[in-house]
Amino acid sequence: MSKKAQQASLSSVGFSFGKPYLAFSAKAWKILVIFMLGLLAWIGADRYLTPELAPVAAIAVVCLGFWASAVMPEYWTALAFFLVAMITQIAPPETVFSGFETSTFWLLFAGLVLGAAIKFTELDNQVARLLTRLPFQTYAGTLAGIVAGSVALAFLVPSSIGRIMILLPVISALAAQLGFGTQSNGRTGLLVAACFATFAPAFTILPANAPNMILVGMSEAQYGLEFSYFDYLLLHFPVLGLVKSGVIIGLTLLFFPDHMPARGDVTPQTPEPVSRAQALLIAILALCLILWLMDAWHGISPAWIGLAAALVCLWPSLKLTSPKCINQDLSYGALLFVAGIMGLGALIGHAGLGEALVAAASDWINLSPQTPVWNLSVLTGMSTLVAMATSLPGVPAVMTPMAGDLAQASGLTVTTVLMTQVLAFSNVFLPFQAPPLVVAIQAGNLRAGAVIRFCLALFAISLCLLVPLDFLWWALLGQI
Repeated sequence: MSKKAQQASLSSVGFSFGKPYLAFSAKAWKILVIFMLGLLAWIGADRYLTPELAPVAAIAVVCLGFWASAVMPEYWTALAFFLVAMITQIAPPETVFSGFETSTFWLLFAGLVLGAAIKFTELDNQVARLLTRLPFQTYAGTLAGIVAGSVALAFLVPSSIGRIMILLPVISALAAQLGFGTQSNGRTGLLVAACFATFAPAFTILPANAPNMILVGMSEAQYGLEFSYFDYLLLHFPVLGLVKSGVIIGLTLLFFPDHMPARGDVTPQTPEPVSRAQALLIAILALCLILWLMDAWHGISPAWIGLAAALVCLWPSLKLTSPKCINQDLSYGALLFVAGIMGLGALIGHAGLGEALVAAASDWINLSPQTPVWNLSVLTGMSTLVAMATSLPGVPAVMTPMAGDLAQASGLTVTTVLMTQVLAFSNVFLPFQAPPLVVAIQAGNLRAGAVIRFCLALFAISLCLLVPLDFLWWALLGQI
C-alpha cells in the first residue's frame, strides 16, 4: 500500500497527518474522551458499587457517549453494543436483543410504513394545503398553534411514537407549504416544537405514555392504590402540561429563530381532489386512531394495531406504498438504533445498576418528616438519576418498590412519594433516554446536536423552575 493510501485509510478513522507528527482529529479526540469516561465509569462502579456492575456502567457510558456526540452513525453504535454484549456474555441474549421484541420497536416499524404511505400518496401535502388556509400570520403564532394541536393529539392517541409518526409528515409538508426551506430554522423549529409538545406534556395524561401506565400498574399491584384519570391530570397538567408547553414555544423561538416567509415567496397551491388511495389511507388511519383510543376496552397493544395498518398499506394491489417500500423507503438504521438503546436499557435493568445507584445514594439523602420540601427535592433527584442511568420506564420499575420505605422515612404519603416519579420521567435529560425522541430525530431528519441542546435547556428550566412550581401547586391542592 502506498503512503498516500495509508494516510487516506488512517484519516477515515479519525487520524490526520501533520508536520512533523501524527495528530488526532476532532472526531478521534471525541472517541478518546468517550472511552476515557467509560474507563472512569468502570473504576467508579468497581469502587463504590460492585465489581459486577463495572462493565455494565462502562458499556452504558460509552454507548450513550457515542449516541450523544454522533461521532459514529447511531446504527453502528447499536450493532457494536450487540457485538460487545454477546462476546463478553454480560447478559443473556434475550436481554441484549430484547429491543427487537418490544412493542416500541414494532410500533416504530409500523410508523415508518405509515409515514411512507402518507408520502407516497401525497396525503401529507393535502393536509398541509388545508393547514395553510388557517390564518398563520407570525412564526410565533404558527408555533403556538402547532404546540396546541400536538398537546391535544396526546389526549387522543395513547402512543408517543404513534403521535410523532402522524405529526412529522404533516408538519414537514406544512413547513414546505409555508415557504420554509429544508435546512431552515423555521422548519426545524416547527418539527421540534411538535415532537416535544406531543411528548413531554403527555406525561401528565394518564394513558398517553408508557411510564405513566407502568407507575399506575405497579402502584395498584404493590400498594392497592388507584389513580383516576382526572385526579392525575389535575395534579400534573397545569404546570407540567400547560406551563411546559409555553416553555417549549419560548425555547423554540430562542433556539430556532425565524420569521414567516412572505406569502409571495410561496408557490400557490391549488386544491386537488382527494384520490382513491388518499381516501383509503385516511380510512385506515382513522380506524387505527379509533382502535388506539379504545385500547383500554379491547386490550390490543397500539403496536399491533399499527402493524396491522402497516400490513394493509403494504398490500401490493392497494398501491398505498411503493413496490420497493421495504427495500428503499424504510430507515433500518432507525430501527437498529431503537433496538440497541432499548437493549441497553434492558441490560442496565437486568444488572441492577439503577437500584445500586439509589441504594448508594440512600446513605446521604437525610430524609426527615421535618423537611418536606427537601424530601420532595431529594426524591425527585433520585428518580431523575435513575432515569439517566436506566430509561424513563425504568424509573417506576426501580423506585416504586421503595416507595413505602421512602414514605416512612420522609413522613410523606405513599401517593406523594410515587408522584415525584412523574417529575423525573417527564423531564428528559438527553433524547436518547426516550425512544419517541430518538424516532423523531431519525424520521424527521433533524440535527441531533440541535435537539440535544434543546432537550438540555428544557431539562434545566423544568428542574429549576417547573419542579418548584409543581411543589407549590401540590401544596395548594393539599397534597403536601
